[in-house]
Amino acid sequence: MPEAMQPRQVLPEIGSPLHDGNAARTLIVLNPTAGQTDTDRVRKQIGGAFAVRSASFDIVDTTCSGDAERIAREAAGLGYRAVVAAGGDGTLAEVITGLAGTDVPLGIIPQGTANLVAASLGITNDIDKAVDIIVSGYTIPMDVGQLQSGRYFALIAGAGWDAEVMKSATRELKDRLGFGAYLLAALKTVVTPPSALFRITADGQEFEIRAATVLIANIGQVFHAMLPLEFKIAPATSVSDGMLDICIFAPRNLPDVAAVLWKVASKRYVGDQRMIYLQAREIRIDADPSVITQVDGDPAGNTPLEARAIAGGVKVLVAR
Repeated sequence: MPEAMQPRQVLPEIGSPLHDGNAARTLIVLNPTAGQTDTDRVRKQIGGAFAVRSASFDIVDTTCSGDAERIAREAAGLGYRAVVAAGGDGTLAEVITGLAGTDVPLGIIPQGTANLVAASLGITNDIDKAVDIIVSGYTIPMDVGQLQSGRYFALIAGAGWDAEVMKSATRELKDRLGFGAYLLAALKTVVTPPSALFRITADGQEFEIRAATVLIANIGQVFHAMLPLEFKIAPATSVSDGMLDICIFAPRNLPDVAAVLWKVASKRYVGDQRMIYLQAREIRIDADPSVITQVDGDPAGNTPLEARAIAGGVKVLVAR
């Protein structure tokens, strides 16, 4: 493999002599705990896909939460041509947080449990095809959400039942069952969904509603090989409208859950008080009692949950 194509495993310090040479290099942030695949095999496949395209790259493994954000931010400062998230939606959210506000494009190699953001952008789990997009694709602006903490998200932030499901889908379950871990976790509470009194503030307008869960969606499509149908949880979600979708679901029992799921799957969004939708740029969710929250599948503490839309907050590489 030519010297220019040799991957460097350790990110150089900002200001090092390598800085000027990074403009042609791609930095891959690999989460070795994502998904169910062999990390060494994935690393070799990624390296081989870049090598056959004569594209230079570096690859860095994450070791703990927050690593992907830090590495992406450092890579942007070092002048890399693109930074790639090789992991799941949680890894992707961290990389976006590190890149937001820069001109460095985001690439995606889906390696997680669900990979919903990648699927929504037409990026498959095939490593060779994903690398081809990174090397030969073009960039589009993608809206993202930003939490009060400063963290960004591409997919969904939520409070209540959905966060309980995400919390129950442990790393051990996801390693054994993949996407099935989420389905199993949901089944544990599907007979009697939890309920809380939510107080929602959307662009300054406040109202209260009793519900099982409240979602803030940037990308609202949920589809997977294990699901018989594609779910678009909100009627108007878009990565380019500068808005976030508020999705309120209030099923009280198993028949309600089945009815809501069927209506979402068949895109019948109106006329049912168990499912309410609106859009806003700035959102705050409080709950009584306080409920847990999640961001792109990762636990994120308890309510309140605050988010705002960042129009075109990140550039993402997609297929031509």
